[in-house]
Amino acid sequence: MIDNDLQKFIGQDSLTVLEAIQRIDENASGILIIVDEKDTLLGCLTDGDVRRYLLAGGKLEDGVTAAINAHPKYAHSVEEAIGLFHKRHYIAIPVVDDGMRVQSIYLGNGELELPQISLNVPVVINAGGKGTRLDPYTKVLPKPLIPVGELPIIEHIMQRFQGYDCNQFHIIVNYKKQIMKGYFAENEGKYDISWYDEEKPLGTGGGLTLLKGKLHETFFFTNCDNLLLSNYDSIIRFHREHQNVITMICAYKNIQIPYGVVEMGIDGVIEEMKEKPQLSFLTNTGIYVVEPEVIDDMEEGVAIGFPDVVEQQKAKGRNVAIYPVSENDWLDMGQLPELEAMRKKLYGE
Repeated sequence: MIDNDLQKFIGQDSLTVLEAIQRIDENASGILIIVDEKDTLLGCLTDGDVRRYLLAGGKLEDGVTAAINAHPKYAHSVEEAIGLFHKRHYIAIPVVDDGMRVQSIYLGNGELELPQISLNVPVVINAGGKGTRLDPYTKVLPKPLIPVGELPIIEHIMQRFQGYDCNQFHIIVNYKKQIMKGYFAENEGKYDISWYDEEKPLGTGGGLTLLKGKLHETFFFTNCDNLLLSNYDSIIRFHREHQNVITMICAYKNIQIPYGVVEMGIDGVIEEMKEKPQLSFLTNTGIYVVEPEVIDDMEEGVAIGFPDVVEQQKAKGRNVAIYPVSENDWLDMGQLPELEAMRKKLYGE
């Protein structure tokens, strides 16, 4: 039998892909080892495996064995696992017996941090909105400066990008912009910021036209109330490998319906009944990777939402795509309950 402490890293082959994702979110390691009823190693599942499977047309309700890596690295002793683990950056190495039954899992020193990767990609932050959903806080402060723990949300975002050597920030401002600029003036030297003033509200996309002729390379574009904990290097590589002009980062959301759901046919015939079903869908995080020619195509001074810009690029026949992430990798502070949830995620209880 597998040690109880390791059960959270083990999943049975009867799981669906969605259930496996939830297990990965629960163990916070980024991996689930998949076994059969006899604890025989069948494979492993990581966030990357799930993403590749879904991008290839797989469904969340499919059996997990359709999405796993069926040829994972494994060892027959802890000593062998240690050697494998530290040769490359593995998340976990299962230790098996001669019958391929999982006996334990080597997780390194418990610190599953990714190696530092330098991307050096510009970052555009849309920080001009009024943040009415966070009223009354935003009557006093612009939304980007609302604190989440020890720092305002915009600094959490910027420091996350700085971890990938993305140090060039272009910030679009409007509402209470002098407060924004005054705050960062006191932090002069900490951030490399170029400011862009909206004279009128231009929506979630229109402010980008203020940067025409200023950007000549791939850039991140984000709203000021979202924090992404995913691997930014993987996102950039996906964007470039698929030659996208826009990559929209989307998070899976799962909602449990608290009622029995009934589908009705002709004459009131019951077609199907589902007891408290769970709905799963992709939601736009408001974070994108964008090519500069997208800005060139936009009309200056016209208010537009960035999803409409995405549709315009699709209509031109250009490559736009989704990069899916776990809902646990996306923190949104757009409303007061979400603000508190973000604080707990970043700082604990």
